[in-house]
Amino acid sequence: MQHLFTLHSFRKRILALTLLVSFLFCALVVRLFVVQIINGKDLQLRATDQWTRDLAIVAPRGDIYDSTGSRLAVSYTTYNVYVRAREVEDAKQVSQYLSNLLGLNYLSVYEKCIKKNVSEVLIKLQVDAGAAEQIYAKNLKGVYLAESVGRYYTYGNLLSQVLGFVSVDNVGQSGIEAQYESYLKGVDGYSFTQSDLQGKEIGGTLRYYVPATKGADITLTVDSKIQLILEQTLEKIMTEQLAKNATGIVINAKTGEILAMSTKPSFDLNEVPRDNLEVLFDQSKIKAITDVYEPGSTFKILTLAAALEEGVVSENNRFYCGGSRVVDGVKIKCWKSTGHGSQTLVEGLVNSCNCVFMELALRLGACKFYEYMEKFGLGQKTGIDLAGEASGILMDKENVKTVDLARMGFGHAVAVTPIQLLSIVCGILNGGNYMTPSVLESIVDCYGTQLLSNSQTSKGQIVSAETSQKICQMLSKVTNKQGDYIFVEGYDVGGKTGTAQKYDENGQIAQGKYISSFIGTYPASSPEYVVMVMVDEPSAGAYYGSIVAAPYGKEILSGIFEYKNIPKDNETVKIEYVEMPDVTGLSLVEASLKLKEQDLYYETDGDGGKVLKQLPPAGTTLAKGDTVVLVT
Repeated sequence: MQHLFTLHSFRKRILALTLLVSFLFCALVVRLFVVQIINGKDLQLRATDQWTRDLAIVAPRGDIYDSTGSRLAVSYTTYNVYVRAREVEDAKQVSQYLSNLLGLNYLSVYEKCIKKNVSEVLIKLQVDAGAAEQIYAKNLKGVYLAESVGRYYTYGNLLSQVLGFVSVDNVGQSGIEAQYESYLKGVDGYSFTQSDLQGKEIGGTLRYYVPATKGADITLTVDSKIQLILEQTLEKIMTEQLAKNATGIVINAKTGEILAMSTKPSFDLNEVPRDNLEVLFDQSKIKAITDVYEPGSTFKILTLAAALEEGVVSENNRFYCGGSRVVDGVKIKCWKSTGHGSQTLVEGLVNSCNCVFMELALRLGACKFYEYMEKFGLGQKTGIDLAGEASGILMDKENVKTVDLARMGFGHAVAVTPIQLLSIVCGILNGGNYMTPSVLESIVDCYGTQLLSNSQTSKGQIVSAETSQKICQMLSKVTNKQGDYIFVEGYDVGGKTGTAQKYDENGQIAQGKYISSFIGTYPASSPEYVVMVMVDEPSAGAYYGSIVAAPYGKEILSGIFEYKNIPKDNETVKIEYVEMPDVTGLSLVEASLKLKEQDLYYETDGDGGKVLKQLPPAGTTLAKGDTVVLVT
C-alpha cells in the first residue's frame, strides 16, 4: 500500500515537472517569436545604432532650368564638420585649429570638443571644399567630414521671387524651391562605421556607404534672356521714377506660359538677407500674384469686351465727354477736366475717356456686367502654379449702386492682381480662349522619368473670336496715334495705359500716391507676347501710365524683338522726332495748340486753365505721337 502511494506521488511530481518544463518551453518559444519576428527589425535597428556611428549624406537638390536649357539653380558639394569628443586627443589644439579656420568662437568649439556624453556634435554646416581639404590633411583625431550640399543661383538676383531660396539646411523656403520641395529635395544617404562601447571607431572594421539620390530637375517656362530684359528695365524704372516698387510680367498670350516675371527691389539669392526678416519677407513676395491694386484704365479692355460681346455698343457709336458725368448725384470726373467732346468708341478708347466707359458699364447694367466679370474670373484665383496667389476683390453684386457700377467701368472700385488682369486680357485678345497662366514646364527625376508637365489648361471661351479681333485692332490704334507701326518703329504693337489712385488703411484716397501701368501686345492683330509694367508710387514728378509706364513697356518689347531677331512688320516706317516746346505760363488752350503743331498729345494734372509746369521740360527730344503732362 505504501509502495503504491509513493509511486502515485512520484508520477504526480513527474507530471508537474513536465508541465512546468512545457510551460517554460512554450513561454520561451513565445518570447523568441516576439523578439525575432514581432520586434526583430526594431531591435536590430537599435543594436545597429549602438555599435555603429553614422553620418548623413545630404542629397543634391534637383537643378532648375529656364525654357532654353540654362541652369538657374544648381547644387554643389559642401561639407559638414563634426567632432566625436571621445576620440579627440587634444581638445585645445582641435578647438584652436577649427575656430581659426572656420571663423568660429573658440570657447564654443572647445565645449563641443569635450562633450563626451554624446556620440558626435556638429561644428559647422556647409564648409567649402578648400577648408574641408585642409581639415582632412590635418588628420585630427575625432574630427569628421560629411558630404553636404549647397545651393547656387547662376544669375544671382535674376528671377529671385519666382525661384525662391533654401534654408541653411537645404529646405525650400519660398518660390519654386518651396512649392516643389518634395520633388527637388531628393533622398539622403548615409555613411556607417562600427564603434566600441565608448563610441570610438574600431579600426579595420567594415564601413557601409548608402549613396544619396539626387532630387528631380525642374524646367520653367521662363526665358532667362527675356527675364534679364524685364529686370534691367524695372531697375531703370526704380532709378528714374523713384518708385516704391516696380512689377513686370511677360506672358505668351496663346499658351498662358510666363516668359518673365519680377518685382524690384529684389535681392541676390546667393546673399539672402536673413538678418532682416522684414526686408526678406517683402522682397521675396511674388507681388505679381500676391498683391491687389485698383487697375484704372487697363481695366477698360474688360468693360469694352463685355459691351461688344453683349451688343450694347458698336465701333461707330458716338459719345460726348464734357469732362465729368453725374451718377446718383455724384460727379465723376474724366481724367481730362476740359472733356474730350464728341468721339467714337474707338476714339474714346484712344483717349482713355472715363465718360465713355461709364456709359458702357451703365448700358450693360449690374447683372450683365457681373455676369461677364465672373466669367472673366474677377474675384477668383487664376490657378497659376505658384503658392500665395490672391483672388482680387469684387464687390457683392447685391451691394453695388449705380455710381459703383459707373466707376467699375473705368477700373475703379475693383481690385485685381497683376497676373489676374493680364491673364484675362490675354484670354480676350487670343481669340477669346482663357489659358491658365503657368511657370512650370516639366519635372524630370534623376532617371529621366517625367513626373509632371505643363498641361496648358484652358478655362474656356470668355468672348467670341469676332469680339477678340475687334479689340486687338482697337488697341493697335491706342498705341499708334500717328499711324501704324509707330509705337515701336516698324512693329505692329498694341497696348493700353492705366493710372489709379491708392488708398490708405482707412479706405481713404492716399493723396499723391498712384499706381501707373501699361499693357503692351505683339503682334497687335494676334498677340503672342503680352507685356505688363506696373509702377507703384512713382515720385519723380509724373504719375500717368502713358508717361511713367508705357515708355518702359516699349523698351521691353524692343528688347524682345532684338533678342528673338523678329523682323519689322513694316520696314518703311520711320519715327519722326520733335522738340518739346515751352508752354509753361500759357493757357491750357494755347498750350494744346502749340503741342498739336508738334503732333504731341498731352494729359493734364489739375483743374486750372493755366500751365504751371510741364513734363518733360522744354527742349526734350520726343517722338511724334508721344504724350506729355501739363500741370495746371
